Amino acid sequence: MERALITLGEHLYIARKRRKQTLSSFADRMQVSVPTLRKMERGDPTVSISVYAMALWLIGRVQFLAEIANPVSDEMALLLELRNLSTQQKGTSR
Repeated sequence: MERALITLGEHLYIARKRRKQTLSSFADRMQVSVPTLRKMERGDPTVSISVYAMALWLIGRVQFLAEIANPVSDEMALLLELRNLSTQQKGTSR
């Protein structure tokens, strides 16, 4: 998890820099303090998900937030369901 947050923070940092936004101006647009923005850009896990969501919105990528835990793409849950069905079927075929 730590690596994923650090990577997300780095990506948001790059997105801000590519848009030529200063820490102060981007923090103002996000309605957070500069220290909070810095923490987010470092991938600090204490930063609220709403801060990450606001940054994604500002760079035009918020639509991907809803897909993070999309049950349609949850391969682990599908495998567990298939395993349970297989176990149930074995139990009823005796």
